[in-house]
Amino acid sequence: MPIRQMKDSSEQHLVIKTHLQNTMNQSQKQPKTAQNGKGPPHQELQNSKPHNQTSPPTKNRGRRRGRGGRKSDQNDVFMRPSSRPCTVAHKPVNQVCDLVGSNANGAVGNGRSLCATEMGFPTSSKSLSFAPRPGYGQVGTKCIVKANHFFAELPDKDLNQYDVTITPEVASKTVNRAIMAELVRLYKESDLGMRLPAYDGRKSLYTAGELPFVWKEFKIKLVDELDGINGPKRVREYKVVIKFAARANMHHLGQFLAGKRADAPQEALQILDIVLRELSTKRYCPIGRSFFSPSIRTPQRLGDGLESWCGFYQSIRPTQMGLSLNIDMASAAFIEPLPVIEFVAQLLGKDVLSRTLSDSDRVKIKKALRGVKVEVTHRGTVRRKYRVSGLTSQPTRELVFPVDDNSTMKSVVEYFQEMYGFTIQHTHLPCLQVGNQKKANYLPMEACKIVEGQRYTKRLNERQITALLKVTCQRPRDRENDILQTVQQNAYDQDLYAKEFGIKISEKLASVEARILPAPWLKYHENGKEKDCLPQVGQWNMMNKKMINGMTVSRWACINFSRSVQESVARGFCNELAQMCQVSGMEFNPEPVIPIHNARPDQVEKALKHVYHSSMSKTKGKELELLLAILPDNNGSLYGDLKRICETDLGIISQCCLTKHVFKISKQYLANVSLKINVKMGGRNTVLLDAISCRIPLVSDIPTIIFGADVTHPENGEDSSPSIAAVVASQDWPEVTKYAGLVCAQAHRQELIQDLYKTWHDPVRGTVSGGMIRDLLISFRKATGQKPLRIIFYRDGVSEGQFYQVLLYELDAIRKACASLEPNYQPPVTFIIVQKRHHTRLFANNHRDRSSTDRSGNILPGTVVDSKICHPTEFDFYLCSHAGIQGTSRPAHYHVLWDENNFTADGIQSLTNNLCYTYARCTRSVSVVPPAYYAHLAAFRARFYMEPDMQENGSTDGSGHTSTKSTRAVGESGVRPLPALKENVKRVMFYC
Repeated sequence: MPIRQMKDSSEQHLVIKTHLQNTMNQSQKQPKTAQNGKGPPHQELQNSKPHNQTSPPTKNRGRRRGRGGRKSDQNDVFMRPSSRPCTVAHKPVNQVCDLVGSNANGAVGNGRSLCATEMGFPTSSKSLSFAPRPGYGQVGTKCIVKANHFFAELPDKDLNQYDVTITPEVASKTVNRAIMAELVRLYKESDLGMRLPAYDGRKSLYTAGELPFVWKEFKIKLVDELDGINGPKRVREYKVVIKFAARANMHHLGQFLAGKRADAPQEALQILDIVLRELSTKRYCPIGRSFFSPSIRTPQRLGDGLESWCGFYQSIRPTQMGLSLNIDMASAAFIEPLPVIEFVAQLLGKDVLSRTLSDSDRVKIKKALRGVKVEVTHRGTVRRKYRVSGLTSQPTRELVFPVDDNSTMKSVVEYFQEMYGFTIQHTHLPCLQVGNQKKANYLPMEACKIVEGQRYTKRLNERQITALLKVTCQRPRDRENDILQTVQQNAYDQDLYAKEFGIKISEKLASVEARILPAPWLKYHENGKEKDCLPQVGQWNMMNKKMINGMTVSRWACINFSRSVQESVARGFCNELAQMCQVSGMEFNPEPVIPIHNARPDQVEKALKHVYHSSMSKTKGKELELLLAILPDNNGSLYGDLKRICETDLGIISQCCLTKHVFKISKQYLANVSLKINVKMGGRNTVLLDAISCRIPLVSDIPTIIFGADVTHPENGEDSSPSIAAVVASQDWPEVTKYAGLVCAQAHRQELIQDLYKTWHDPVRGTVSGGMIRDLLISFRKATGQKPLRIIFYRDGVSEGQFYQVLLYELDAIRKACASLEPNYQPPVTFIIVQKRHHTRLFANNHRDRSSTDRSGNILPGTVVDSKICHPTEFDFYLCSHAGIQGTSRPAHYHVLWDENNFTADGIQSLTNNLCYTYARCTRSVSVVPPAYYAHLAAFRARFYMEPDMQENGSTDGSGHTSTKSTRAVGESGVRPLPALKENVKRVMFYC
C-alpha cells in the first residue's frame, strides 16, 4: 500500500514569499533524495514532526497564497474532509485583500493574488498581467545546448507605419503586393524619397524614417492575370492612398527586451517581422509564417497528384538575449503541377483516357479540383490562369453554349476547333467549369495544367501522411545543418530590406545554458522482484515488476471482427494476454464468460449487444468488466463505432487489438496492452516514489488536484463540425496518477472551453450549477475523501495570441465552479499553457559526444531551458522530457500564466518532468505532461461519439448529422451535445 503518512515538516515543502517581492533565483529547501542511481530515496524522512500540526505562521500563510487562503473547516458545506494525511491550517481569505492593490474591476497587477471574497476577476486583458518569472531553476546537471534562434540586432532607426487604401478593394494579398511593387518601382526615387518600404499585403506600409509626405494618392495600372476567357488581358487601374499612421516606439521595445517593462510592444515586433519576411515573400511561396519552394529541395511525390515541398519557418521573437529570429525547417503538401488529365488519372488510380467516368469518380474529381488554379495550354505562349469552380455533369461532346445574345448555340468541340484550331481528343471526359458560376465557362481537361505552388489544404490519406513524414523526419544533425544552410542562403546581410531598416542577423545558432533534470524513482508493488525503479535515458521496462495497484478481471469476453483470424488463433492470443496481465500484477480469469464470438465489421452494434446480453444472462445479471475486440488492420469506421457504442450506450470497457498483433504475438506488445487494460479497469501501473512518500513540493503538503484540458478542432475543409473540449483531473492524492475525463462538443473552432462551468434553470430546483470542473472536483472528493485545496491546471492547444482570452475566461470558470460548491471555497490556482506546436528546437552542443545525446542523437530527456531564448519577464520554460525515437525531438514549451501557489522555477519544472514518467500507456517518459496528453486522447476519442456523417452517401439534416439517428436536441450554442458517457466509464481512464 502507498505510504499515506507524511512525517516531515511542511517548511521543507513550502516557500514563503510575500507578493511584493520579485527576487530572482530563490532556492527552495527540499528533502534530499538519492538521485545518483545507487538506490532509491528513503521512504521516511528523519527528524520529523507530526504533519497535521505544522504550518507556516498563519499570517504568512494567508499572505503567501493570497486568494487561496480560506475560512476554517467549520463553515464547510461542500466536501468535509474525512481524513487528512497531509494538511495545513488556513487563514480566512478576506484578510489578504489589503495586501494587493487591485484596480476598479478587481484586477491585480502581478497575477499572483486576488481577493476571493469579491470575486473581482478582470474583464479586460489590459488589467491583467501574467505571472512574472520567480527566478531561474538550479536543479539538474548543467550543460550547453544550441537552439535554432539567431540573434537579431535592434535597429537604431525610427520605424513609421502608413495606412494603405487600395480602390477598388482587392481580396488577394498577391494582387495587393503586385500593386505596391509597381508603385515602388515607379515612385521610389521620386515621391517616396528613396525609401524602400515593407508591405504587409493588406492595409499597412512600413518605412525606416519618414516619407516626404503625410498623405498622398497614386494611380497604378496592372495587367489582370486571371481575366475572363475571351479577348485580350484587361488592364486594371487602382487608386492607392498612403497616409501616415504612427511611429513605432523602439525605446519601449528595448526596455521590454531588457526586462524593464512587462508589456510587449506588438506593433514594433510586427514591423520587424514583416521587414524580414519581405524578401522571402518575393522569392518563395509564403504560407502562414513559412516559405516553400521546389528549389529548396527536390519535391517528393506523395501520391494521388500531390507532392511535398520543403521550406522554412521564420518568426521574430522577443527573448532574454534580445530579439531573436527563430528559423526551422518545414514541409507541406502541394498539388503537383501536372496536366489535369494526368492529375485525374493519379487521383483515381486508373486510366481515364479510354474509360468513361462513374458518378463517384466525378464527385472525387470535383472535390479535388474545386478552387484549384489551372492554366490553359492550347494557346501557345498565352498561359491564362483560371480558378476551377466545378465540373460539368455531361461529357465534353454533349456540351453546347450560347455564343451571342440571340441564343445561337455552339458545341464546345466546334468552338475550340474554330477559335484556336485545337481538336479535343477525349470528348468522353467532362469539362472544367471555371470563373463565375452564373456565366458558364468550359475548359476541356486536356487543355489545362495545374498552376505550380498551390498548397493542398484538405485531409491527407494514410499513405500520403507516411510519405510526408519520411520527408520531414530528419536526424538532429541534419536538421541543424539545413537550418544553418537556410540562414546562409537567405543572406540577411545582403537583404535590401534588412539593410534599409538597419536589422542585422547572426548566422550562428544561439548557445544556451540548459540543465538535465534527474529522472524520478518509480514505485512498483512489494510482491515484485523489483519494488522500485530508476528510469535510464527516459525508459524502463516491466521485467521483474508488478503493477502497484493491479486490478481484477473476472468477467470478460472477446469479439473477433477479423475474417483472417481463426478461432484457435484468437483463443491463443487471449490466453497469452491473460497470462501477461497476471504476470504484470493483475488477477485475470483465464476463461472468458462466453466463447469467442465471430462477427462481421458491418454488424458491430448487433454483435456488441449480442455479447453484452449473452454475458449478462450467463453471469446472472453481473456486468461484463472487459471486452476484447480483434479488428482488421484496415477497419474504417469500425474502431470508432465500437468505442461509441461501448462507452456511451452499453457502458463496457473495451480493448481493441489489430490482426497483425494477434498473429505476431510479441511480449512487448502484450505488456503494453496489459498496462492499458489495468488503468481502464481503475488500477495504477506505477506511482512516483516521492508522491507516496509525500515529498513533492506544493503537491504533497495539502490535497492537490491536477487538471489537463484540450480542445481539438475539425480538420481543414470541415466547416461545420463542432470542436471537442476535454478535461481530465487527477482522482487520487497524494499519488496524482489516475485521471477521470469528461468531454463536450462546442461551436466550430471555438478555443475557449464553454462547459467548464455552467448554470441552467430547473423548474423544480431553480438555478442549477454544473460543468466539467465542478463535476471533477466532486469526483475527486468522492474518490479521496479530501477536498482539493490547490489546483494545478495544464491547458494544451492555445496559441500565444489567445493567452489572455483563455486565461480570463477559463480561470473565471474555475473560480465560479469552486464558489458554487461552498461559500468562500477558492483554492489557489496555477494555470499553465502547454505548447507543442512551436518551432524551437534544441540540439546537442557536440553531436559526437555520445554522453550528451540519446540513441537517436537528440538531447537527453529532462533537458530544461529557462534562460536566453525564453520570455524576457514571464514565467516560461522549454522541457524535453522524452527520449527521441526518430527525427528531431521537439521540446514542450510551458508558460505559467497565473500562479497563486508561488511555485519556484525548480518546483514547477521538476513536477512537470516527474509527471511525464507517470503516463499509463508505456514504460517511457512522454513529451507532454500526462494530464494534457490524456485530455488530448479524450478529445480525440469523443470525435467518434458524434453521430456518423452521412453527407457523402445519404441524407443529412443539414448539420452534417444523419436525420435518422439524431435524437439529441441541439443545445443553446447550436451544437448537438455528445451522447453522455456511462457512469462506470467516466470514473476510469477509458481513453487510454
